[in-house]
Amino acid sequence: MSLVAGRGPLSADPAGRFSPAIPADVVYVEPHPRRVQAVKDGRVVLDTERALMVHRRGRPLSYVFPVGEVGDLPAEPEPEAPGFVHVAWDAVDTWLEEGRELVHYPPNPYHRVDCRPTKRRLRVTVAGTTLVDTDDTVIVFETALEPRLYVDPAHVRTELLRPSRTSSYCNYKGFATYWSAEAVDDVAWSYPDPPPESLPIKGFLSFDATRADVVAELPISPGS
Repeated sequence: MSLVAGRGPLSADPAGRFSPAIPADVVYVEPHPRRVQAVKDGRVVLDTERALMVHRRGRPLSYVFPVGEVGDLPAEPEPEAPGFVHVAWDAVDTWLEEGRELVHYPPNPYHRVDCRPTKRRLRVTVAGTTLVDTDDTVIVFETALEPRLYVDPAHVRTELLRPSRTSSYCNYKGFATYWSAEAVDDVAWSYPDPPPESLPIKGFLSFDATRADVVAELPISPGS
């Protein structure tokens, strides 16, 4: 997630608005005072605390580095940050930020995950069978995304679910394990080992409303 993704302020579908309006091609570049390292063939090939972070519409969030610190890595200049260059994510084997291994993209300094125990009801039905119907849930407010309910598997008919081979990754919630029902693949997912900010939903399940009949008591979206 970044300012340019989801419903962030620089995305194609922002949740709010600027007043006055800002140019469509605006780029936000900021210092990122964290230690960023890149490893290739078992060797650290980039190690800096002078990275910048670039937020640009239509592009993933990205680092840029002082040109003198990237060595022989393939790089492209950043027009909005003279003297800094982009290094392709796949140009190295591993990226680290403050010792934490990154997958797919840098973590966004503006991203927040707020997990709150709640009494909002969640009812999920698949092929006429109710998998969960409870108001003992956790609501997750996540920057630039719609709120979502998670539920303790103790409230779910887990005997009707089976593990899937599907997986995905989120910098803020970790690796996701997916679950299928007899008639529907990947109907639910969970995070078995989330980072500290998402520990309240460790092992909890959330359900895909495009694959099941999901009735979730969620906050009213703006404009609804």
